[in-house]
Amino acid sequence: MENRAHALIAGLFVICFGAAALIVAHWFKGDSIEHDHYQVVSRESVTGLGVQASVYYRGVNIGKVNRIYFDPENMNQILIDIAIDGSIHLPSNIYAQLGYQGITGLAYLQLRNDTEHTKIPPKILPEDARIPMRPSLLDEVTGYGQNILNNVNELVIKLHQLLNDENQEQIANILQNIGKVTRGFDDIANNLQPGLESFTRLTTESTILVSHLDDLLNEINESMKKVNQQDGIIDSLTNSTQEIATTIPQLRKASTSLMRNSQSLNRILHQLEENPQMLLFGHTESLPGPGEAGFIAPPGNMQ
Repeated sequence: MENRAHALIAGLFVICFGAAALIVAHWFKGDSIEHDHYQVVSRESVTGLGVQASVYYRGVNIGKVNRIYFDPENMNQILIDIAIDGSIHLPSNIYAQLGYQGITGLAYLQLRNDTEHTKIPPKILPEDARIPMRPSLLDEVTGYGQNILNNVNELVIKLHQLLNDENQEQIANILQNIGKVTRGFDDIANNLQPGLESFTRLTTESTILVSHLDDLLNEINESMKKVNQQDGIIDSLTNSTQEIATTIPQLRKASTSLMRNSQSLNRILHQLEENPQMLLFGHTESLPGPGEAGFIAPPGNMQ
């Protein structure tokens, strides 16, 4: 009986110890939080990402990576199973990127919202949905670096083709011609120097001339002001014009009288020229002509 009692006690002790060990293990595991499961799909390399890697959303650790494997239906895709805190509701416009911890090379998943192409509030992402993976910043830089190297390689090849022997000779000729043209420009510049100096003097003289023209315009303006004043030159010219207009008829009459007197004087002078004794004896009556009463024919004409 005592052996059975000891065996029963030992069995109960083992059962209690095992239950306690399970409770302690579960407590240390800390996995009492409910999780939602999602699947990240990547077409790029996931170097540095391992199982139990952290999953961050807006900088907060919200889950872990459970599994990483190739898609059985499409070997170009990598599937990453993640477990997220069930209290976190992810939007439907979520996407994933790889992040790296310093220089260790260890990677983690960073979930981000695609806010650039969303104008309305997104819906809640259902559980077991697939989340697309986008290239990380390091992947983009690596891709850009590869493109730059390819472009540099193409540039070197083109430069090598450009700088062959024939093209080098042509470039040398072009440089020589450029040197000749440059020397020609120097000669032209030396020839233009006297002209530039003359142009400078001309500019100075033009400035002086413009100053004199300004003074002349000021004097003209002053003269115009004086001319336009009342009782000025214009008024005097107007009065003189009116007086001349009044005098012209009188001068016309005087000139007519003078013309008549001149004609009379011409007749008198003509008569004096024909009969000078008229100055002494005065005007004599003219003898009657043929056919007039008292006409006497000259003696030499009688028959």
